[in-house]
Amino acid sequence: MHRVQLTYTLSGEPGALPDLHHPLMALLGAVHDTGSISGAARRLALSYRHVWGELKRWEGELGQELVLWVKGQPALLSPFGEKLLWAERRAQARLAPQIEALRSELEQAFAIAFDERAGVIPLTASHDDALPLLRALAQREAQLHLDIGFSGSVDALAALNDGRCLMAGFHALIESPLRSPTALVYRSMLKPGQHKLVSFAQRIQGLMVAPGNPLRLATLADLQRPDVRFANRARGTGTRVVFDELLARSRIAPAAIAGYEQAEPSHRSAAEAVASGIADAALGIEPAARSRGLDFVPLALEHYFLVTLQHALDQAPVQALLALLRSEAWRAQLELLPGYSAERSGEVLSLRRVLPWWTYKTPKA
Repeated sequence: MHRVQLTYTLSGEPGALPDLHHPLMALLGAVHDTGSISGAARRLALSYRHVWGELKRWEGELGQELVLWVKGQPALLSPFGEKLLWAERRAQARLAPQIEALRSELEQAFAIAFDERAGVIPLTASHDDALPLLRALAQREAQLHLDIGFSGSVDALAALNDGRCLMAGFHALIESPLRSPTALVYRSMLKPGQHKLVSFAQRIQGLMVAPGNPLRLATLADLQRPDVRFANRARGTGTRVVFDELLARSRIAPAAIAGYEQAEPSHRSAAEAVASGIADAALGIEPAARSRGLDFVPLALEHYFLVTLQHALDQAPVQALLALLRSEAWRAQLELLPGYSAERSGEVLSLRRVLPWWTYKTPKA
């Protein structure tokens, strides 16, 4: 077996999604995207000679051709180079939540070390592109550190109920009847009078499809076609619950969709599955689709909530976070994300009114 050691660096601006950077993968991505060595050099702010030399050096190191060198023709990655690039991009997409959690832990350690007055909120949440933006704003504006650990929506609520975090983040379709898939998953995990629901954002879920939507996918019914391969999300994720809810509303059997059991751990990894050609469509959010140059077909409006226990609502860090969510600075940041709205952000909502899944023999206050 040919063994090669690759050393990555963790990079990314505050508030942006983190990136595991390796110079070879940056070279391959630049050649793939620009179609030339000179274009890759310009994108990376390097000399043509350096890029050419590094590619040749890596070809010797790996014992494989990376670029097809045809004089007078656009530079193309070799089949091995394409395979290596797509495999690395898919691995990064699948690891994105864990990478973000690692950076959050490091930032928390340094924040506390340099400023012991900084407030800390342990937050377990479904992965969302807006949360890194909120964390950066909280540090900058409120000396508040959000110690974010990413998981599926179901696991996030379980972490809150087990006392492993102060707040949890989950997302759901709110117009769901009592016996809907959404209600069946979340009703037992949320208790009126015990949990406090905070509006975080509204966002659009839709189909992420190849550029130009070559298969002309417009509705969930189109996923039943034999020529369509779907990439689903893992059980326990909020998007899996949303997808099951939408299928139930449309009276579509999961077995009718090729790929229903193919599970991807995040929006980014689902988008990467479509971008790499492994799947033709996946359910996800628009920023994930746009990040990989995919088209996006809107399907449903959902709400992303933050949840805490009643006794924690009046704690100073939680109150500081609520004030930040209601600020114009946060509204301006959130509405830069495609498909997102800050309507009612920071407002404490009635659990029974927003998610009316509970019935009592006698009315409760």
